[in-house]
Amino acid sequence: MTERYDRTAEDVGNIVALEHVNLRVEDQGLATLFYVSGLGLTRDPYMMTSIDNMWVNVGRSQFHLPTGRPAQVLRGRVGLVIDDREHLLQRLGTVKKLLGHTRFAFREQEGVVETTCPWGNTILCHDAHPDDVSGGAFTLGMAYVEFDVAPGAAQPIAEFYRRIFGTMASSSGGVARVSAGIAQALLF
Repeated sequence: MTERYDRTAEDVGNIVALEHVNLRVEDQGLATLFYVSGLGLTRDPYMMTSIDNMWVNVGRSQFHLPTGRPAQVLRGRVGLVIDDREHLLQRLGTVKKLLGHTRFAFREQEGVVETTCPWGNTILCHDAHPDDVSGGAFTLGMAYVEFDVAPGAAQPIAEFYRRIFGTMASSSGGVARVSAGIAQALLF
């Protein structure tokens, strides 16, 4: 008799990777200024290079940025791990004037640079240090997507991901943490 293989026993559970975040943007030029020139990410030259869509690489993950109205604003934040805060701040300073008529902003805090894209999405850029976001297991890239949810929703969300997806999920201190790949998470 053959044993049933339990995929949920794998290190990453049933969600293998946080591959990309889709955000509709209103203007590819402004998106390029923010994501490529400002954040220092790389436009994927193999994924539909045109003036109405863009894929931007960030480590193993991507932002998918199709053009459309209205722009999408995530109710939450995207967390990136970066390697050079000083260069990030220089790049953001360089695009500040060009994005001055938008919702673009950035501010430096301890261990993180909080950025706001031209349409209001918050992207937190964490320093790549062993004691930061992922305990050093994740070097550079998209570490998490955090969604704002109603108070008391974290535990039921974690239970949903455990029961329906069969993945690792926990709830503590009013926050649900769902494994979404190696050193990647969805936070609620």
